Amino acid sequence: MEWLRQRIEQQVLGLTGISLNEIDFEHPKGEPGLFGPQSAIWPVHGDFTSMLCGGISALLLQMLHPLALAGVWDHSNFREDIFGRLRRTSQFISATTYATVPDAERLIAKVKAIHLRVNGTDSDGSPYAASDPELLTWVHVAECSSFMASHLRYRRIIVTPSRQAQYFIESASIAERLGAVNVPKTPQAVANYLENMRPQLRCDERTQEVARVLMTTRLPGRLTQPAGTIFIKAGIDLLPPWAQEMLGLRLSPLEQRIVRGSVHAIAAVLRRSVRNGAYHCALRRMGR
Repeated sequence: MEWLRQRIEQQVLGLTGISLNEIDFEHPKGEPGLFGPQSAIWPVHGDFTSMLCGGISALLLQMLHPLALAGVWDHSNFREDIFGRLRRTSQFISATTYATVPDAERLIAKVKAIHLRVNGTDSDGSPYAASDPELLTWVHVAECSSFMASHLRYRRIIVTPSRQAQYFIESASIAERLGAVNVPKTPQAVANYLENMRPQLRCDERTQEVARVLMTTRLPGRLTQPAGTIFIKAGIDLLPPWAQEMLGLRLSPLEQRIVRGSVHAIAAVLRRSVRNGAYHCALRRMGR
């Protein structure tokens, strides 16, 4: 069944930044990048299934911040090119996690330059800028807290609080390179930050539109379409209960059990099928 494994792998990698063919994750040999294989960030970002579920949850959570939403609404073609956005985001995450230092620094500089061009005024008249340090912190925490929540749920690996803190410290270093400030770096600090941000969040018609676009998007390829629906529901299920309530999205207890069981089943297939993702290539670069 090697042909089926290759077909699955092709469709999975087609959704990731590695499909852009802009970064060589296998060379030069022995270059550990910003973190290296002993880091906490490598295994967390190395699992496609948990990262996709966490990424969906992160996007829904990020869009509850009106200024983060305004930047996407005014400066992104997410409706027409949602998979292009997915690949570019994936490329940044994989490059900063697994690529060599020069490639990681190049991507960070590129994103910082893009952020400087993204500014405007929210619908209520509030100015926004993607380079705003506090806004960068929000986007980062919403993202990485979702990745960790998904990792804990779907990798079935016991991750100690100290190992979780290591992940948040390592991922915070990327956010700080982009310009974020006061980034929380422990599980409790992350939880406190999200709770303290709640008064600044809102769900309006534009938030609902982003959620609608996301929820009605179908993954390309016949093999991936059924899984896509499961992944979207899994992303909703990962949201904090208060965020689910704000968005008006909630799974019943029966749906939760079905979705979680389905994700574990899909993940088992994908983990056996994908052998050439950025994580695997970086491991080979390090002789692992």
